[in-house]
Amino acid sequence: MPKIKTNRGAAKRFKVTGSGKVVRSKAFANHILTKKKRKRKRNLRKAGLVDSTNMKQVARLLPYH
Repeated sequence: MPKIKTNRGAAKRFKVTGSGKVVRSKAFANHILTKKKRKRKRNLRKAGLVDSTNMKQVARLLPYH
C-alpha cells in the first residue's frame, strides 16, 4: 500500500495532544470584532477540542499524527 498524504490545510489547523485528543482554534475571531463582547473575544482566543463526533473525519485528514 502506498503512504497516505496528510491534508496540509488540516495539519496547519489541528494539533494532536499527547493523550490523542485534537486541539483546534475557534472560529469567528478574525473580523467584525466591534460588535462582539470583550468576554466573547477573550474566550475565542482559547483553544478548543474537536468534538468526538468529528474525530473520525479529522483522523482521516491527519493519518500519521
